Amino acid sequence: MTKRGPKKDGPIERLRRLALALPGTTEKLSHGEPAFFRGRMFVTVDDHHHGSGHLAIWCRAEPGVQHAFVEASPEHFFVPPYVGTQGWIGVRLDSGLSFQVIARFVEQAWEQADAKTSRARPPKSRSKPKP
Repeated sequence: MTKRGPKKDGPIERLRRLALALPGTTEKLSHGEPAFFRGRMFVTVDDHHHGSGHLAIWCRAEPGVQHAFVEASPEHFFVPPYVGTQGWIGVRLDSGLSFQVIARFVEQAWEQADAKTSRARPPKSRSKPKP
């Protein structure tokens, strides 16, 4: 049996087009799945990862977002393994959730990747250090 490539209009391809349209985004494989970076990873695909039974993405999220959405709509959102303890949110691509909603999570994750990067690096000083 030959493995087929992703559908041109399938959810992973739509996600890829969306993510790569965001400035400074690159794509790399992470644990065999597509992942998107803006310096730091901000979204990764969960295509039935370790038999999870769903097609989803894991996204960086602001504090409180994960808890609020998982509690309100567990059919669409979940706490992903590994990165869930850091506040990331799992967003199912196969649960009937509107792609507009999915896109907003991706965009917010992209913004969070920049916020994390800029907090991690001190601002450059224009003046010369004093001896």
